[in-house]
Amino acid sequence: MMDWLIFDYFFSTGVMTIITLIIITINFLLALGLIFLERRSAQSVWAWILVLFFLPVIGFFIYILFGRTIYNKKLFVIDENEKVGLEHLVEEQLDELNGDTLDFTNPVAKKHKKLIHMLLYNNQSFLTFNNSIETFVNGRDKFDSLLADIRNAKDHIHFQYYIFRLDNLGKELYDALLQKQKEGVTVRILYDDIGSRGLSLRNFRKFRNEGGQVESFFPNMLPLINPRMNYRNHRKIVVIDGDVGYVGGFNVGDEYLGLSKKFGFWRDTHLKISGEAVKSLQLRFMLDWNSHSGRNNLTREERYFPDNIPNHGENPIQIASSGPDEKWQQIKYGYIKMIYHAKKHIYIQTPYFIPDQSFLEAVRIAILSGIKVNIMIPNMPDHPFVYWGTYSNVGAMVKMGATVHIYEKGFLHQKVLMIDDEVISIGTTNIDNRSFLLNFEVNAFIYDAEQAAAYRKIFEKDAMDSTILTEEIYDSRSNWIRIKESFANLISPIL
Repeated sequence: MMDWLIFDYFFSTGVMTIITLIIITINFLLALGLIFLERRSAQSVWAWILVLFFLPVIGFFIYILFGRTIYNKKLFVIDENEKVGLEHLVEEQLDELNGDTLDFTNPVAKKHKKLIHMLLYNNQSFLTFNNSIETFVNGRDKFDSLLADIRNAKDHIHFQYYIFRLDNLGKELYDALLQKQKEGVTVRILYDDIGSRGLSLRNFRKFRNEGGQVESFFPNMLPLINPRMNYRNHRKIVVIDGDVGYVGGFNVGDEYLGLSKKFGFWRDTHLKISGEAVKSLQLRFMLDWNSHSGRNNLTREERYFPDNIPNHGENPIQIASSGPDEKWQQIKYGYIKMIYHAKKHIYIQTPYFIPDQSFLEAVRIAILSGIKVNIMIPNMPDHPFVYWGTYSNVGAMVKMGATVHIYEKGFLHQKVLMIDDEVISIGTTNIDNRSFLLNFEVNAFIYDAEQAAAYRKIFEKDAMDSTILTEEIYDSRSNWIRIKESFANLISPIL
């Protein structure tokens, strides 16, 4: 009996040793891949190497779930004939910009034509002029407007959210979409599988039986296992009849109405756009839908891109998108270009402030150049490590001369950057590496003094519900907070 126990001990120990050696070898190969094959920042590479070698077994599974990059360059595709048409439009507008022949109806847009050129060249973000904008800062107002537009839809509704909960608000929207499908309006719903945890295609059985179409983005292959877990579609887009579009920070859930006991009042920003820019939102939805539908692919039909759009206004808008499948970090580049072009002031509202060095350097240069930099963040975390990384970064900005506002009324979730009462970017993109590198995002870049000045008034109103983070307050933080900041900074490249 003793001999058998000894044999079993050495056998089990040997098996565990072999398994451990296999995992360490795999981790070593993964580390080589990180260094030589993948397009990552040096900080991200080192962070993942530390995870793989200091947590050899757990780190392997963390990397499989969160660390893999996307190699599929054809994730978002359209028909080749339509691609030729789009490329022709891009070349035509680029030629007009380079030849200084583009008919700018707004002096602010003309002043920032280099930013327009960059977004157009890298992202096929067409500049459109015939647009009107309505800005929502309250969830109930935004969703009441959306519900009214859904009920007035005549042809189609394209509905895409990162988070879609079937709680009271979600059921209200679901019932409205179901009713329109019964009336003969074509309704398509696209939700992110990780963002909308707990939601599945089974929840839409009645809707699909009526002919409605539903897809999830990067769904789990097995329960709790998703090798693309780290790459999420963070976009929030609704397009109705090709003429009305919504984009911004609000997801679908009761907490976005301020009904969460944890977060209380929810402060966010969302846009309702009417006009030509809706075509860009439509195209973005089509590309996202076609990447996951596997059937019923959308094509460039007149019903989706109507030519008879009435005159809505004169707000110049570019819709820019970015994601890990792209060669360039489009929206981050747009942010940085805005910062470098600022002459007087910069306003930033974001729930997270953990950008890479290029963004931080741009802000530092702006501060040292005498530009007034105002940053607003929430007073509470929804992700603890992210919050302490944010607090550390804004503390450093305070020491350089930035004004940092800590929003106290509730949770601050909007993603807005504005310069000089001229250019404003509103959308889904946070000021962090996750939004810049890992998530699929979409933002509206608006070139209009009136819209930007209106946003500044919104910021100033929010500032009344905030406290100023002074250098004295920041320096008086506890040692425990300093430890949390240090750890958050260490892992910030992979947050």
